Amino acid sequence: MKTIKLAGLQHSFKNDRATTMAHTRSMIEQASVGGANLVVLQELHCSEYFCQNEDVAHFSHGAYFDNDVAFFGKVAKECNVVLVTSLFERRTSGLYHNTAVVFEKDGSIAGKYRKMHIPDDPGFYEKFYFTPGDLGFEPIATSVGKLGVLVCWDQWYPEAARIMALKGAEILIYPTAIGWFDSDEPSEKERQKEAWTAVQRGHSIANALPVVAVNRVGFEKDPSGVLEGIRFWGGSFVFGPQGELLAIGGSEDDVIITAEIDLQKCEEVRRIWPFLRDRRIDFYTDILKRFCD
Repeated sequence: MKTIKLAGLQHSFKNDRATTMAHTRSMIEQASVGGANLVVLQELHCSEYFCQNEDVAHFSHGAYFDNDVAFFGKVAKECNVVLVTSLFERRTSGLYHNTAVVFEKDGSIAGKYRKMHIPDDPGFYEKFYFTPGDLGFEPIATSVGKLGVLVCWDQWYPEAARIMALKGAEILIYPTAIGWFDSDEPSEKERQKEAWTAVQRGHSIANALPVVAVNRVGFEKDPSGVLEGIRFWGGSFVFGPQGELLAIGGSEDDVIITAEIDLQKCEEVRRIWPFLRDRRIDFYTDILKRFCD
């Protein structure tokens, strides 16, 4: 398949799990009717973003994993779409992952990616919940192409995007949950959001690949009361292989962003910008060090 009709589903948490999942299903159906053959969901889309505080009760979300896999596999089959989800995986007692599960159009699992880079910042205490991924950076083969699926914090690391590209990914995909605190200065908010967009646009240009990021929207209160909460800034986007903007969502509303992605253009771009040809792999050993003293 040379052209992908992609849909990214940006939405807020709907106060409870069941209502949110029903809303997500409705959006997937809308995207399918609109002609999408690849649908991408945001990070941890089944629930609230529970990592704002450290609470062992939240590990209960992992118990839904098998049911969630069955649910979204059925939705992918009914809607005839390749579906990229983001689920809380309970692997065994005391071992949990932030896992993207990709479903083929027939509802089968095409592959999984477990989030590799795990943040630990105020309001984003993911290290408390998630074990770093152990599946590496492996593109997932689907009927619409090879998907380089990564998750949120991974988007700040050029190494992850590059390895996916070197292994044949045809598009980079980032389910995301990122926002700011209302108490931040407007200028600081703008710098954060611009940095988030710019670094991923750079991945697109440096690898001559389309990049998709699908982010949450809405305010979610910190249940611990330590912080006020996070206002997820949306801004979901699709960039083409030269960093050209193909689609973007707003900062507040639920929206389905759509874009047609021509995979053949990646070949054309790499012919005029042969970044992979000119890499000096014989001098890159320092990248394996934590820091060069």
